[in-house]
Amino acid sequence: MIKFNLDDFKSLAEDVFKCDSPTGYTKNIIQLVKSYVDSYGYESKILNNGTLEVFIKGNDSSKLVATSAHCDTLGLMVRSIKPNGKLALTTLGGPITPTLDGEYCVIYTRDGRKYTGTILSTSPAVHVYKDANTKSRDIDELEVRLDEEVYSKDDVLKLGIQNGDIVAYDTKFTITDSLFLKTRFVDDKASVVILLMLLKYASEHKIKFKYDTKIYFVTYEEVGHGASIVDKNIDEFVTLDMGCIGLDLAGSEYAVSICAKDSGGPYDYELTTRLINLAKEHHISYTVDIFPFYGSDIGAARRAGVDMKGALIGSGVSASHGMERTHIKGIENTLKLIYAYLIL
Repeated sequence: MIKFNLDDFKSLAEDVFKCDSPTGYTKNIIQLVKSYVDSYGYESKILNNGTLEVFIKGNDSSKLVATSAHCDTLGLMVRSIKPNGKLALTTLGGPITPTLDGEYCVIYTRDGRKYTGTILSTSPAVHVYKDANTKSRDIDELEVRLDEEVYSKDDVLKLGIQNGDIVAYDTKFTITDSLFLKTRFVDDKASVVILLMLLKYASEHKIKFKYDTKIYFVTYEEVGHGASIVDKNIDEFVTLDMGCIGLDLAGSEYAVSICAKDSGGPYDYELTTRLINLAKEHHISYTVDIFPFYGSDIGAARRAGVDMKGALIGSGVSASHGMERTHIKGIENTLKLIYAYLIL
């Protein structure tokens, strides 16, 4: 069984989490991931939509299996520039917008410039606005205050900022002494790091994969079409994404979640059962769950017409699409299960 290296995780995670990659703006993170993959000695290529595809020749070519994690995250985009020089916003994916009030952010212009700012309510001061505490924090009631001396729309335009520019908000990346990963975008950068750790371990220990395998570092998952570009010849596809926690769900930050059904319907019964049995056999802490308001890259591949068995696993994540958190134990258990599926 693979050995979890905490130092490797911390080093990789810091690089991956601190590289801004809102959906639609993933070139930098894909280049970063590719640099790691290449250094481990694997064959990879960047597809037209930005996804990184890694091919590994296995011991057995009788079937083609795949796994994935998505590099794109939630984010924002400049919807318009207000007459007072503030930026109106539109969402990329589905963040819990009240959690964005007060967050620091970076605006990326199309000519390569970067500006900092703060996302604030349109009633941001209790000394001025009666509704400062009660006003909706929907996206239309949030705006960016730029850290530049601007008084008008024209002042902002002179900076090179325009409608459609990317707004990336602070990850707040932290690994606590108690080994909680407490940061934005555990969904799904934790899985990106897990797959990099698997590739690094297999390379260093000269471990062969069971079957011909494709590993995808996906873009555009947060808007629903990420894995629509995977190889149509895939026979089995186990994607890594976040597990859900809350209400009557069994999910835990300390376990790998195995999803039996999400909003798109049930995952493949036989493959899901096989993953459950692998977890039992290798004493991996796991839960089985239903994710009622959830979709994954398996759904995107299915809609694209890939004839495959599909399954979903991932570390349980608290407060998904908000102030997310998981534990190293959940990450380790997820790493062990995908290793058992691909290698053992």
